[in-house]
Amino acid sequence: MEDRKLTVRAVERALDILMCFTKSGELGLTEIAGQIGLHKSTVHRLMTTLEEKGFVARDAATEKYRLGLKVWELSTHLSKSDDPAVLFLPAMERLRDRLGETVSLYLRDGKDRLRIQAVQSNQAIRRVAQVGARLPLHVGASSKVLVAFASEDDRQELFRDPEWPEMADPEGYLRMLEEIRERGYATSFEEREPGAAAVAVPIVNRRGEVAAALSVSGPISRIGVDTLHEFAPVLIEATHEMGLMI
Repeated sequence: MEDRKLTVRAVERALDILMCFTKSGELGLTEIAGQIGLHKSTVHRLMTTLEEKGFVARDAATEKYRLGLKVWELSTHLSKSDDPAVLFLPAMERLRDRLGETVSLYLRDGKDRLRIQAVQSNQAIRRVAQVGARLPLHVGASSKVLVAFASEDDRQELFRDPEWPEMADPEGYLRMLEEIRERGYATSFEEREPGAAAVAVPIVNRRGEVAAALSVSGPISRIGVDTLHEFAPVLIEATHEMGLMI
């Protein structure tokens, strides 16, 4: 039994190491050890195994690690038939061409939102959205949509979580969520990122559940508050088509 516990702990630690690369493309042993709270010698042993299996690769010059080809090999076998990132890509590209700005797709993952797809603007000055980015669920247009359109039970669970930040104006925050539900979209203006503005709408599947959030974002030099509200009906129209696909 003790051997089994040790084996499971090693697997958990190896997975914790791999999850470190969701925040950075390259990491050194000291950085990894600091993030997961393990001694460098323990991390080194785990990294050696992961490298031998192809899940990480080490740069001999910098002695830093990055994800290995085995990760990408595994990703090619993900189901594509019901993957929103694949299903919605053509509609997202049409939106980008129509509005001229970056289009992103987000899923909720616990207390975060995860960008699973992005179509970058073709303009010289643009907001570049990184696929795979994990962002907090309490700030930003897409976050507000995912919280506003979640079930009441889900919202209360979020608010009771000790890691959920205390809002400066809790009553005002709840009123804002209600307004978002009434009008069907959320906006943000330099809320999470200086110089950036965004508008987001929910994608509702055929069962009436919010499956994802769709957003359009760009620099405030092109997108003012009025522009965000002008974009909203275009996004809502697009999500009607998307919702029928899932």
